[in-house]
Amino acid sequence: MEWFGSLAACYYARIINLSVNSLVEQHVDRKGGVNSMYSDRQGEDRKLKRKSEADRTKDEQEMLQQCEDTVQEMKLRKSKRDVLKRKQEEVLDDPDELKRKVKLLSAAVREAKHMVIYTGAGISTVGYNIHCATDLSEAEPTLTHMCITKLYEEKLVNHVVSQNCDGLHLRSGLPRHALSELHGNMYIEVCTNCSSLREYIRLFDVTERTTLHRHGTGRLCHKCKGELRDTIVHFGERGTLEQPLNWKGAQAAAQKADVILCLGSSLKWTPKDDLAALKIHGKCDDVLKLLMEELNLEVPVYDKAKDPIFGMSTSLRTEEAESHSRKLIAPPKVSEVLNQDQESREGSTSVLGGWFGRGCSKGRKKKR
Repeated sequence: MEWFGSLAACYYARIINLSVNSLVEQHVDRKGGVNSMYSDRQGEDRKLKRKSEADRTKDEQEMLQQCEDTVQEMKLRKSKRDVLKRKQEEVLDDPDELKRKVKLLSAAVREAKHMVIYTGAGISTVGYNIHCATDLSEAEPTLTHMCITKLYEEKLVNHVVSQNCDGLHLRSGLPRHALSELHGNMYIEVCTNCSSLREYIRLFDVTERTTLHRHGTGRLCHKCKGELRDTIVHFGERGTLEQPLNWKGAQAAAQKADVILCLGSSLKWTPKDDLAALKIHGKCDDVLKLLMEELNLEVPVYDKAKDPIFGMSTSLRTEEAESHSRKLIAPPKVSEVLNQDQESREGSTSVLGGWFGRGCSKGRKKKR
């Protein structure tokens, strides 16, 4: 049934072969008449398209034979479109196939001498509802984040390279030296004026006022009084900060790696699929849960009261209290009180920072 698309091409070829003089003599308007004729032909094509091969007339069969080259070309084009469409579809392995692949993965993890994990946005999406969240500090480390930290503690993973800005690897307990956050961390602002890069880890998203090529957060360094900047690397920018990007650590880990596990990339086809020894089509939490079972390891549970960010953070000074309108991360017992106070100061809901989404435009509050 793929041949129908070619009929329009055949008819159109006949139309454009008419001489300009004949079109003038017949008073055919070039813009209106030809398009009208072509539209009529398309209508006939659509009628033919609904016919089965047995219902085609002799004239229709002869017409197809005359356009055989075009028919073959259209078949090839349709085949390519179908392949491309399939590549854009998200695929999930059935439960048995998923278990089979995870067993192969567990064997690779056990045998690895230097394993590196690369992570993308897919490992974080279950940690918060993108469509409903008003502040990404509401997100918490997922089962996948916690499993990665456990694998590191068991010396099965040597380094983690992430393109996520959400700081959830840090909050899951993964050590700074074992982590490269190539696109920055939404909780970290730095002073680049000090001779040694000075970091300030906060309990809120520091990117409220920042966007592409505009990284000043509005707060000042406690030592040199220089303006602090966020650590986010937007699309089109080059990340030059030593931390939290840690490019040196990522490069060293890649050179030593004998196994690289990519998590949270895509369930669709990618151009690099053929380079992978194993591709698993499954949700990250499902895959990591099965992997931990195969490795006889307990799946750790995130405990907000023990979130390491509380011990690493620098508190705001009194004069900085009004420098942001983000919700604070706080232990369960005090978080409700702090966030209620924060909301009363805001007078409106928070907006997403400039790094969220494309990262090329600053979040703004909607006008009433």
